Amino acid sequence: MDVYYVLQIVWWLLLGVLLMGLGVMVGMDMGVGTLLRFVGRTDAERRVALNIIGPHWDGNQVWFILGGGAIFAAWPLVYATAFSGFYIVMLVLLWSMIIRPLGFEYRSKLPHAAWRNAWDWSLFASGLIPMVIYGAAIGNVLQGVPFHFDWRMTSYYTGSFLELLNPFAVLCGLVSVSLSIYMGGAILMNGSVGDIAKRARKASLLGGTVAIVLFTLCGIWVANMDFYQIVSSPEPGLAQIPLHQTVEVVEGGLLNNFRNYPILWAVPALGYIGLILGMLALKAGRSLLGWWMGALAWIGVLGTAGAAMFPFIMPSSTNPSHSLTVWNSGASSLTMSWMLGFTIIFMPLIIAYTSWAFWVMRGKVTTEEVDSSEHAL
Repeated sequence: MDVYYVLQIVWWLLLGVLLMGLGVMVGMDMGVGTLLRFVGRTDAERRVALNIIGPHWDGNQVWFILGGGAIFAAWPLVYATAFSGFYIVMLVLLWSMIIRPLGFEYRSKLPHAAWRNAWDWSLFASGLIPMVIYGAAIGNVLQGVPFHFDWRMTSYYTGSFLELLNPFAVLCGLVSVSLSIYMGGAILMNGSVGDIAKRARKASLLGGTVAIVLFTLCGIWVANMDFYQIVSSPEPGLAQIPLHQTVEVVEGGLLNNFRNYPILWAVPALGYIGLILGMLALKAGRSLLGWWMGALAWIGVLGTAGAAMFPFIMPSSTNPSHSLTVWNSGASSLTMSWMLGFTIIFMPLIIAYTSWAFWVMRGKVTTEEVDSSEHAL
C-alpha cells in the first residue's frame, strides 16, 4: 500500500480527533461561560463556576491551536480556501476569543456589580458565539461551500456572510451549543455542591435533551440533502489537485457511505448512546461518568459528519469538480511524515498534562473557598 495514501488517511483521522478534542474540551469551557449567569445566582456562585474551569480553560485552548495548525500543515489548500472564504466569520470568532481571557482576568478586579455583570455577559457571549460558529461551519461544509479555483489554483469565494447563516447551518450551530451546555453543566455539577450543582445538572439535562432532538432533526434533513460524488480522478495516493477530477451532485448523496457500509451507522448511534447514558448518569448523581458520556456523544456527532462526507473535506457548491478531498488537498508526503512524527510525540504529552491538571485540581469548589482564597478568580 502506498505510503502517501496511508498518510492521507491517517491525517484525515487525526483532523477528526483534533476537532473532537476541540468540541469536548473547549466546548466544555464555552458551556460554562454560556451557563454562568443562569447557574450562578449570586456573585459568589458565579465565582465558583469560574474557578471550576479556571485552572483548565487556557490549557484547553491548545486543541483550538492544534486544529488550526493541523489544517495549515497537513491540509494547506483547505486552510487557504477556508480561511479566505470564511474571513469575516474568522474575525468574529477571533474577537469573541479575545474577549474571553479578558473576562477571566478582569472580572473580579473590581467589586462593583455593574463591572462584574458586564464581564459576565462578555463571558456568555464569548462562550455562545464560538460554538454557534463551530457548528455552523460544519453545517456549511456539509452543504458545500461556494468557491472555485482558476487555472493558477487561486481560490475565489462567491458567497456572503449572511449565506453562511442559512437554516441548516444555524441548526448545526444549535447542536454544537446544546452539546457544549451539556458538557459545561456536567463539569460544573462535578465540581460544585448544593444549589449550584443542582442547577448545573438541570441545565446539563436540558442541553442533552435539546441535543438529541436537534441531532435527530439534522439526520432527517441530511437524509434528503444532495451531496457530491467523484466521477473520475487520479488514483488515491497520487499527487493531484482539484482541477484533475470530475465531481457530480447526487440526490440524497450524504447517506451514500452509510448505504455502502452499514457498519457506519454505529457512529451516529454513539451520539445517541452517549447522551442517553450520560443523562441517566447525571440523574443518578454520577457527574463524572455523565461528562465522559458527553465526550462520547461529541465523538458520535462529529464522526457522523466525517463519515458522511468522506473523502470530501470541503466540497464546492459553485463548481463541484473543484471540491477539496482527502486525495487532492494534502501536503506532501515528507511534510505529513514529519508532522506525524511530532504528533506521535506531543499528542500523548498534551493528554498527559491535561489529565494531570484535572487530577491535581480535582474536588469540589465552594463559595467559602473562593471568598477566603487570594488566588481565586
